[in-house]
Amino acid sequence: MIRQLFTKDGYVHRIDILRANDAQLVELSKSMGLALSLQEMKKIQDYFKKRGRLPSDLELEAIAQSWSEHCCYKSSKYFLRQYVYNIAKDKIVAREDAGVIEFDEKHYYVVALESHNHPSAIEPYGGAATGIGGILRDVLCMGAQPIALVDPLFFGMPDTKYEELPKGVKHPRYLFRRVVEGIRDYGNRVGIPTVAGQVYFHKSYTGNCLVNVGCIGIVEKNKLVHSKVKRPGDVYIYAGGRTGRDGIHGVTFASEELHEKSEEKSITAVQLGDPITKEPLIHACLECNEKGLVEGMKDMGGGGLSCVCSELAYEGGCGAEVYLEKVPLREEDMKPWEIWVSESQERMLLVVKEENVKEVLNIFDRWDVEAVPIGKVIEEPFIRIFYKGQLVGELDLRFQIAGVEYSRGWIEPPTREKEVDFPMPNVEEMLLKILSSYNVCSREWVIRQYDFEVRGCTVIKPMHGDVEMQTHADAVVIKPLRDSFKGLAITSDINPYFTSLNVYWGTCSAIDEACRNLASVGARISSFTDCLNFGNPEKPERMGEFVMCMKALNDMASVLNVPFASGNVSFYNESSAGSVAPTPTIMAVGIVKDVRKCPTTNFKGEENPIYVIGETKKEMGGSEYYKCMGLEAGIVPRSEPSLLKRSVEKVVEAIENGLIVSCHDVSNGGIGIALAEMVIGGKGAEVCLYSLPNLRTDIKLFSETNTRWVVEVRKEKEEDFRKLFSDLKIYKIGSVKGRKLIVYDGDEMEKFIDIDKEELHNAWSKRLWEEMA
Repeated sequence: MIRQLFTKDGYVHRIDILRANDAQLVELSKSMGLALSLQEMKKIQDYFKKRGRLPSDLELEAIAQSWSEHCCYKSSKYFLRQYVYNIAKDKIVAREDAGVIEFDEKHYYVVALESHNHPSAIEPYGGAATGIGGILRDVLCMGAQPIALVDPLFFGMPDTKYEELPKGVKHPRYLFRRVVEGIRDYGNRVGIPTVAGQVYFHKSYTGNCLVNVGCIGIVEKNKLVHSKVKRPGDVYIYAGGRTGRDGIHGVTFASEELHEKSEEKSITAVQLGDPITKEPLIHACLECNEKGLVEGMKDMGGGGLSCVCSELAYEGGCGAEVYLEKVPLREEDMKPWEIWVSESQERMLLVVKEENVKEVLNIFDRWDVEAVPIGKVIEEPFIRIFYKGQLVGELDLRFQIAGVEYSRGWIEPPTREKEVDFPMPNVEEMLLKILSSYNVCSREWVIRQYDFEVRGCTVIKPMHGDVEMQTHADAVVIKPLRDSFKGLAITSDINPYFTSLNVYWGTCSAIDEACRNLASVGARISSFTDCLNFGNPEKPERMGEFVMCMKALNDMASVLNVPFASGNVSFYNESSAGSVAPTPTIMAVGIVKDVRKCPTTNFKGEENPIYVIGETKKEMGGSEYYKCMGLEAGIVPRSEPSLLKRSVEKVVEAIENGLIVSCHDVSNGGIGIALAEMVIGGKGAEVCLYSLPNLRTDIKLFSETNTRWVVEVRKEKEEDFRKLFSDLKIYKIGSVKGRKLIVYDGDEMEKFIDIDKEELHNAWSKRLWEEMA
């Protein structure tokens, strides 16, 4: 039907879209893997009609990369500008491939969070590994030294029966294992610690797992690099791995729903990572930057050379000429369009003054990293691509880069909240059941595979406490500079069970929990970074979920006056099994004045008093307790940002003044699980819940109301603690004691829980080790 539209012209094919009808345009997009709509194909048709010529295959491929959802955010930009971009924007130094925020007088920290969902769903090891490789480059291209990695991961239920899997879908256990191995092998080999993240299991991820990856870096203020050219005449230098056929159509593949033939059709869209090449590439790029030789820098990620060469020039108000025969190749017979859009890994593009080219090439040679000049910056706003003397592509960058944007129609999704009555079960049995549930149990099986201490700056580690029985941290703390005790705290949070019931309040809860986690280690919130994972934006209800999420982010962050430094939108996370639960992953970074004062979660001092900060309410929607009871009901926890702001400031102040010895935010599983985890890593606790609001004992224990902490207060400073929190609700519930968790409630001090530390640890620690054995 469309073959007659193609004619050979030297090293490319010309495609006669000028006389193509609507059906042919649709078929052309489909057969070439462009993932463009009829409306977009017509826009391209009009562009070339005005120029009176036929496009080359390379030109159509280049436009498709730039117009993909992954690259241009065509469905989300309108709402991001409306709700997110302008929050506390005076605190943002730059928002490019990564966000840049002030750390101290001489340094910025650089932060990025991305998704690698579709590649990981069809090839989990390679998809996850190259996700880590890509996020490292996003931070590197700002001139920053990467110092920490983060991995929020989301899978279907591990106990899913094989006969329940949709066609073409891999089992969640296999995906989980291989994704963790991919992150482990890449991060460990490149020498950057994977320090934080989360693992969530939810049935909606069965057909489409989510693999989000984040990175933090540090850079001296005078060494910050931008992802744009500065002047005509500067030279494009290609550095790093050679270009192959892996990763072709990676961004267009990620801009469609998954289906049962996705692996067969798109396996070549998954890139091949090489951390052994990446490490010297990082060193060489940083050395060039340290010596003042870099005018601009960008990584070759989504869209490959096509996007990086064009975007660098466009952002600098210039154009560029590129000579494809100079690009180092792994395969000799690659077509020009394949070279142009390949997403082969471990590649960077540097913009260098002509007089500095030789010195830059010498630096890369000393690091044994291949580097070659492949083009130059020009004055006109066009990208011109040559191959062996033939002009194989020429595009107006104003058309290619700023081509499409939509304000899609949306409908507000229904909330699925309802309250139910039921008799109270045995709460001791329920505590142990929740402790061993998939979304509460220990993540040690994951954490121990990562080298979270390489580089020697991880102060608060992801697990800590007694050597033989360790517990989780609420946030990890990094000390990025040798001559300073100032630190960066890192956490990531989202609860898909909340968002699937009420996307607005579920999103608010993610912000609330991120702030609580940072406060628990004595950090003041500095910035958020989001990875917004949703279904097909062409469906009004899916788009409605996204818009309600945007409104929640705005309502919370505006009051907190905290910027979104960077972010990512990942649409089309949908398969024949349906859409994923709305998953706006929040990565938060806080600044610690003095890392020596950071508390951990484990109980420490015999007879120290234990307090709950914040009021407990009957907000059980999406709770671990209701899931263990088999109840799909309840009200999702609400959040009041002004109360949250005051509360986190008080908690941080108490930590800085040495009043709080141990601190744990109350989240999954409520106060009961928070107490159990604090006991597992340290000493025991004896508490009475009678002072808490007048609720049933199981609600007091397992409610997941926001803006709450369990804290161990230094005994001799209890009065100072009470005075500091005089304008907030706090409840003294007991003291640190022995090696058991003992819980009383009621007028007559009825004992509801009496479990020794070892039994708590066994219930909590074994689930994933046994599941993944």
